[in-house]
Amino acid sequence: MNKITIILVIAIIIVGAGAFYGGMLYGKSTAATGTPNFRNLTQQQRQQLGGNRTGRNNASGGFTSGQVIAKDDKSVTVQLSDGSGSKIVFFSATTQLMKLASSTLQDLQVGEQITTNGTANSDGSITAQSIQIRPAIPNQSNGQQ
Repeated sequence: MNKITIILVIAIIIVGAGAFYGGMLYGKSTAATGTPNFRNLTQQQRQQLGGNRTGRNNASGGFTSGQVIAKDDKSVTVQLSDGSGSKIVFFSATTQLMKLASSTLQDLQVGEQITTNGTANSDGSITAQSIQIRPAIPNQSNGQQ
């Protein structure tokens, strides 16, 4: 009986070590093709990946972020943060507007940095459900805004 027990324990150890090694190899192979490590990406690659996840180009929803370059009584034009152009964002009396606290349409001015969320229209514009006015971020290279 002792010989059988010893052989069984050794077999279990060998199978366990083989399974562990196989799992490690499988993990390495899926990591190479899976989600990228954001620390190793350029700023442009991060924005592209982030843009794809937000649904910015998705017909069922819209998200955009950037600087207001024009405003009228029913829309704003936003220069996109990634430098890819601009987007028209429509709003209404029911559009939620935020600025670290609730805001009004009078707070929405040309030059403001905003983030919007809403429904993408067939012409590429967005009908906003919410607009968030973001605080200005100082320029890190020279300390200016």
